[in-house]
Amino acid sequence: MADFHFRSDRDVRARVSERASTSGALRDVDPSSSPPAVPLSRVCLLIGQLGLGGTEKQVVLLAQGLQARGIETSVCLLFEGGPREQALRAAGVPVVHLGFPSSTTLLRKLPGNIAAFARLVRHLRRQRPDVLHAFLYHSYVTAAPAARLARVKVLVAGRRSLGDFKKGRRVLLAVERVATSLTDHVVANAESVAEDTIHNEGVRLDKITTVYNGLPDSAFDSVAPVRLPAESPVILCVANLKVYKGHRFLLDAVARLHDRKLRCTLILVGEGPERHALEEQAARLKIDVRFLGTRTDVEALLAGADVVALPSLHEGMSNAVMEAMATGLPVVATEVGGTGELLRGRGVLVPPSDAEALADGLERVLADPVLAARLGTAARTWSREHLHVDTMVDRHVALYQELLERRCAE
Repeated sequence: MADFHFRSDRDVRARVSERASTSGALRDVDPSSSPPAVPLSRVCLLIGQLGLGGTEKQVVLLAQGLQARGIETSVCLLFEGGPREQALRAAGVPVVHLGFPSSTTLLRKLPGNIAAFARLVRHLRRQRPDVLHAFLYHSYVTAAPAARLARVKVLVAGRRSLGDFKKGRRVLLAVERVATSLTDHVVANAESVAEDTIHNEGVRLDKITTVYNGLPDSAFDSVAPVRLPAESPVILCVANLKVYKGHRFLLDAVARLHDRKLRCTLILVGEGPERHALEEQAARLKIDVRFLGTRTDVEALLAGADVVALPSLHEGMSNAVMEAMATGLPVVATEVGGTGELLRGRGVLVPPSDAEALADGLERVLADPVLAARLGTAARTWSREHLHVDTMVDRHVALYQELLERRCAE
């Protein structure tokens, strides 16, 4: 199997892996153990908006889990709400709209941003959270000064993807380094993301912990499939239509399968700026590609698919791959970011930007039902053990508790 596609050395990778599996911050939670000396009472989660993205979904699951464990939780939004907001309110989690103008006008609309920043500080002073956990770049660079002004005890920053988007952007990197220096701890959602953060940002090993994303019980439930008038087999890809998701290589791979007399239908779920180019490519290749746009019935679409593909050029920890694993579907994906951690030994991993290798991987699974079933079963079993939402929430609680006790002991 190919090694990780990162520049950091094996020693760093081994230490990140060891910390992820043995760190006291990730200790199992024993309900029968004695109460902590410093109880964790209130947590505030900060994110830009509540759209249908994977990070937004994880924030909702974490907030619901914390609230269910008796920890008073609120979610603050920098820019806007979204379709996931209702799920939070239904769980009794307050949602606070801070009203920052937008992520692209932070300097041009300075008065509005200053007012929104002041609202964040006031909220933190009123709620007095034990922990403020910020997700994604704009949130964690905003959270750092706000938490210090509001005297929040513990500040945690989430790293959800590789830092490719920051390469060569010195201002972003400089602001991030200052924010990280004011942050108590960093949580990565994959060992590869932690490794990238250590190597490229200079974050100390003892200041970062890996906690995988979580899947709710519903991800493991059987659902009725969506029946599409499509050729069999069906390949499903759930990803925004953006360049870095690598759809063009997937379309080329499907064309190669057709050349090998293995005709199939490719279902693309997601929207984005690449749609027109991909539609033109599909027409040129004369392959059966269905563009379904944004969907909320992904579970039913998974139930009607034969294999899931993710051809990303870079990735953090893919919720789409996790959800496919939970259903027991075989997955063929590029070995980038945390995807290898999910699928090694439980799926088919291929190099990125390689349509021929992707076609070979898909053909292996589609031509061998026994292999497909074995991989799907292994993926489902592993995901239920390691990726359940309760595991994700419990590990966050244990980490928050440890950081809080450390802070109060100073």
